[in-house]
Amino acid sequence: MTPTGGTAAPARPEPYDVTVVGAGIVGLSTAYALTRAAPALRVAVIEKESGPGRHQTGRNSGVIHSGIYYRPGSLKARYALAGCAETPEFCAAHGIPYAVTGKLIVATEQAELPRLHSLVQRGREHGIPVRELGPAQIAEREPAVAGLAAIHVGSTGICDFGAVAEALAGLAADAGCTIRYGTRVTAIGRTADGAVAVTAVSADSTRTRAALRTRVLVNCAGLYSDRVARLAGDDPGMRIVPFRGEFYELAPARRGLVRGLVYPVPDPDFPFLGVHLTRDVHGGVHLGPNAVPALAREGYGRWTVRPRDLAGTAAYPGTWRIARRHWRQESGEVLRSLSKRAFTANARRLLPALSPADLRPAPAGVRAQAVLPDGTLVDDFRFAGSPPFVHVLNAPSPAATAALPIGREVARRALAAL
Repeated sequence: MTPTGGTAAPARPEPYDVTVVGAGIVGLSTAYALTRAAPALRVAVIEKESGPGRHQTGRNSGVIHSGIYYRPGSLKARYALAGCAETPEFCAAHGIPYAVTGKLIVATEQAELPRLHSLVQRGREHGIPVRELGPAQIAEREPAVAGLAAIHVGSTGICDFGAVAEALAGLAADAGCTIRYGTRVTAIGRTADGAVAVTAVSADSTRTRAALRTRVLVNCAGLYSDRVARLAGDDPGMRIVPFRGEFYELAPARRGLVRGLVYPVPDPDFPFLGVHLTRDVHGGVHLGPNAVPALAREGYGRWTVRPRDLAGTAAYPGTWRIARRHWRQESGEVLRSLSKRAFTANARRLLPALSPADLRPAPAGVRAQAVLPDGTLVDDFRFAGSPPFVHVLNAPSPAATAALPIGREVARRALAAL
């Protein structure tokens, strides 16, 4: 959801107990959890797009993450471990394409071997099925992949998260939840009796005004979560800085180069995973992403610019502190964005047979990265707000994997705020 200004008087408010702003997978999981926990509750979801999961949910790699990367005790670890177990069960129950494929994390140089070993230890600490592999065992699983050593993470899988969001929307609606697509929040206020007054406008050319009254408002607005928090009168203490994730896909004749999921060993000093190889449930193979600054919060195209978004990002002190801290890594990301040959050279570390002719451009995504004023990239899920507001201010990967347990947690907070 993206808030904007508006002055026309709304119609008579519709009454709800809980209203969720944003119909991404986290917002819809929250609505679904609310209808299950309290069937008599009047629940609404407001979404500016014409359907569910049109941004981060529908533009990710489709990987069901195991949780192996995440620090023990973090919210990411807790929810990813739970979501990795629950998501395949949910997909199976609702006829959604999925597969538990496992994945390889591959070290291609000596300096990565200690970090790979640390991941083995972390995986075992989490109780994740992890197996160490040498070059011959890598070749058995992925004949075209090169590496000195690897680990096989057995619980990783793939699914269609857009279909998961649609299923959650259907389940919530069947349980009585009102879902209003094509409706953009323009103002949030308080009534004399303490309820929340929400003014919205249709996203089509008619600009029809609507109003609703709710006891609790839940902000699951993703790319616009900080703006919605400010509309509600709360200081989120952070800013969403958008990063575009750019992908290629293998030409159909070359898809056989990759059998499953292949990841590099992550750089602990950089918040993005680097170029990896992922086969999806529809048979395609994606390579990426590059992670480059986007010039708009919905900056899916390289030259998509929205002056308000760009000005806000440029004026934020945290943006420049990120640049100073990570300029070396980010310059490499930008080079791979601008040069297909540079991208191919990087991907060849894992897939030596790859050539630029094998790659086709694929749709990009935009990551809603929460950044603190000192330039710190918020690395974990972040919830905030006091009654009658609940804000989900940071829900990066593995939010899609973890959507079911996150939705229950947000629903718990909303019920406590009633």
